Amino acid sequence: MRAVQGALIVSSSIQIILGYSQLWAICSRFFSPLGMVPVISLLGFGLFDRGFPVVGRCVEIGVPMLILFVTFSQYLKNFHFRQLPVLERFALLISVTVIWAYAHLLTASGAYKHRPDLTQGNCRTDRAYLISAAPWIKIPYPLQWGAPTFDAGHCFGMMAAVIVSLIESTGGYKAASRLASATPPPAHVLSRGIGWQGIGILLSGMFGTLSGCTVSAENVGLLGSTRVGSRRVIQIAAGFMILGKFGALFASIPFPIFAALYCVLFGLVASVGLSFLQFTNMNSMRNLFIVGVALFLGLSIPEYFREYTSKAYHGPSHTKAGWFNDFLNTIFFSSPTVALIVGVFLDNTLDYKDSARDRGMPWWAKFRSFQGDSRNEEFYTLPFNLNRFFPPS
Repeated sequence: MRAVQGALIVSSSIQIILGYSQLWAICSRFFSPLGMVPVISLLGFGLFDRGFPVVGRCVEIGVPMLILFVTFSQYLKNFHFRQLPVLERFALLISVTVIWAYAHLLTASGAYKHRPDLTQGNCRTDRAYLISAAPWIKIPYPLQWGAPTFDAGHCFGMMAAVIVSLIESTGGYKAASRLASATPPPAHVLSRGIGWQGIGILLSGMFGTLSGCTVSAENVGLLGSTRVGSRRVIQIAAGFMILGKFGALFASIPFPIFAALYCVLFGLVASVGLSFLQFTNMNSMRNLFIVGVALFLGLSIPEYFREYTSKAYHGPSHTKAGWFNDFLNTIFFSSPTVALIVGVFLDNTLDYKDSARDRGMPWWAKFRSFQGDSRNEEFYTLPFNLNRFFPPS
């Protein structure tokens, strides 16, 4: 625990430096709509193994959840109660509540009493008695596991994870802006967001959360499903999570229920990535080649790393330098990261001088600066007058 804390604290410097120095803003100038298509698409498609394969572990819960969520969020979304689109806004909450209650009924009735351990682990709602064992209020505090330890090997491995988070978050920011009907984030705003995320990773290390901060692909998809993009929602949710019982309640929800949601939410994120193709010329063989190769390798290379690791119990990179192995294996486990490496490299080296319009650059260029669109101030001004200290340009 203390080693992970130390690795998070050190590796957070990557995003803090790249973000607040505006170096990531400079790098983002090489990103075109064409180059971002595979990155954003694989932010959703790359997580396909967390969808229906997990639903299938408990079909009697997962499939009804999938059907109910799609029915409420799409077919009945125009249902209004006192002029409020209840089912469109609260489709997820209502669906999860109904199916969780159904799963709890099955558990209480003894439906899984004599079933295999794998089935019980995926279907039961009383795993390890989480709710009864959790405290009512749990307030984290810095260094709760003791003073962090710092090891070069651990830090280099975590740095790879932070780089992956950096790339995936970049795609997530662009997807979220599109689903929220906002302008694409200007380069300086994008870089500022990465810097704030680095601060979040630093705080995660100090408070011993064992995980850093990154964009949530499912929350991006949920934004598109509910059409709610207010910061206040996140603030209220964070307040609820301080209540230990509330977090334990979420932890008691069977995994197939979440997997059913992922089938829809990750699909929405992937479709947003594909929607950027409308700004490019897909009659161009160059563009077809770049998108096709980046998408295929973005799926194929991580799958090779996963299969190799499952059989050999170590990644394809297996040298005497453990830190190098961790770094390389982590990078190539991420589909969006592989897609960005391949797609952006090809897009900026293959006939790039004569294909600016085909790549969608004229449409993208006007949003690069904060002053490029009058709506940017509405979308990207920080709350609490923080723009005085963190100007967007």
